[in-house]
Amino acid sequence: MTQAPVVFSAVPTLFAADGELDPDANRALYTLVAGLVDGLFAAGTSGEFPALEDTERLSLFELALAEAGPDRVIAHIGAPDARHAGRLARSAAALGATRIAAITPYYLPARPDELAAHYRRIRDAAPGPELYAYIFPERTGLHVSPPLFAEVAEAAGLAGAKISGSASADLAGYVAAAPGLRIFSGNDADPWASMRAGAAGVISGRSAAYPELYAALGKDPAEQGRLDRIVALGASIGRVKHALQVRGLVSGSSPAARMTVDPPDAGTAAAIAAAVTTVIGSLSNRA
Repeated sequence: MTQAPVVFSAVPTLFAADGELDPDANRALYTLVAGLVDGLFAAGTSGEFPALEDTERLSLFELALAEAGPDRVIAHIGAPDARHAGRLARSAAALGATRIAAITPYYLPARPDELAAHYRRIRDAAPGPELYAYIFPERTGLHVSPPLFAEVAEAAGLAGAKISGSASADLAGYVAAAPGLRIFSGNDADPWASMRAGAAGVISGRSAAYPELYAALGKDPAEQGRLDRIVALGASIGRVKHALQVRGLVSGSSPAARMTVDPPDAGTAAAIAAAVTTVIGSLSNRA
C-alpha cells in the first residue's frame, strides 16, 4: 500500500464579530486540528493572509507553534515582494518556526530570473527554516511550470512546494522535476491519489472543519466515499467557516471574515450542517 497521506491543515483565521482577530477561537481550532492531523499551515490563503497585519500573522504563528510544535507548523510568510516576505520570515524564525512557505510574487508579472531572486532573498533573510514555494496560478496570475520550479528550487535551496489550483493537475510533473523535494498538493479532494502521484501529502483547507475524517482516511482509504460527499459541498473559506460554526468553534450568527469568502446559501448551509452532524458524529461514535 502507498504510504499514508501526510495532512497539514490550511487553517482559516477566525475573527470576532467586530472583525478583530479572535485569539481564543484560533487557539481552540488549532488545538482540535493539531490533535488529529499531522500539522498546521498557518496564515495561508484559507487564513485570509492578504487581509492580515504583520503583527496578526506573527501572533497566529506563535499560537500554532504553541499548539502543534515547531516540527508540525508551516508558517506562510508570503507577500508580493521579497523584502516584506523576508521580514516576516526572520520574525517567524525568531518565534521558533522551522518551516516557512511563501506564495510566488503576485499582482505584477515575474520573469524566471526574478522568481529565483525572490526566493533567494527570502532564503537569505531566514537561512534556518526549511523554505517551501507556494504555487497557485489562479490567485497570483503566475504560472510556474515544473521545470521552472525545479530551477528556482535549486537556485534558492527550497525544501519543496505546495501546488494548488490548476497546477495540482500536474502534481506528478512537479514531483518528477524536483526529485527529493517534498511536494504537497493543495487539492485535498483525494489525498491517496496525491500520494500515488508521489506527493509528500496534502495541505488541506477542508481538514480544518473535518479533521476527524482526514485522520480516518489516512488509516482507511475506504473513507474516500465519505470525503467525496464533503467535497461536493464546495471548499470556499466561507463554507469551511460555516462548518466550524456548526461545530461551535465560531461564535455569532454568521462567521466573520475580512475578505470575500463565498459564504454558503441557505440550502448549502443546511447540507453542510447535516454533513458535520453525520460525519463527525459517526466518527466520534466509532472512536
